[in-house]
Amino acid sequence: MDALPMFPLGSVLFPGNLLPLQIFEPRYLTMLRDVAGGNGRFGVVLIERGFEVGGGDQRFPIGTVATVEQLQPTADGRVRLLARGGDRFDVVRWLPEDPYPCAEVRTLPALEWSSEQLSHLAETERTVRRALVVTSEYRADLWPSDVKLSDDPVTRSWQLAWISPLGALDQLALLRSSSVGELLEHTARLTTEALDLLPMQFPDDPV
Repeated sequence: MDALPMFPLGSVLFPGNLLPLQIFEPRYLTMLRDVAGGNGRFGVVLIERGFEVGGGDQRFPIGTVATVEQLQPTADGRVRLLARGGDRFDVVRWLPEDPYPCAEVRTLPALEWSSEQLSHLAETERTVRRALVVTSEYRADLWPSDVKLSDDPVTRSWQLAWISPLGALDQLALLRSSSVGELLEHTARLTTEALDLLPMQFPDDPV
């Protein structure tokens, strides 16, 4: 088991995906100094209840290791951070917050690719890209439907989970996937369900 500094957020980080943040809260600025002076790694978990700022939040017990790629201090004392998701983990035990959250974690196995999943990957990608086209008529905060994805099939599978127009709880369910097939199947199903719900979310605008 490893002990990691932890950054609870209102969003999910998937393996291979980039995480841009602006850090201003003193405890997390301290955390970044420690991380930068160490191995450059911290954990990201989704907040279950509460807020990113101020503490007192409750967190889901699964997350992703983030590795710092860029740190840029700003004139007003903030730090621009760019990190990349790596291994997934389960939280074994939360440690005292002195002064920032830390936890003991157990690394989860990386997903393994099989060429038998090629057609499944292509089908899920078509579903996600179609959903982005349709949903863009109602929302502006989406990835473009022609966004370029990684050539690595496992990374591409995680990216499809990330760009799909899903909420954080659906993304958390995808983070728990135990195989590439499960990840692709659930991404396609949740994306289709989200598309089916559009008429109820926007009743005056038929899909």
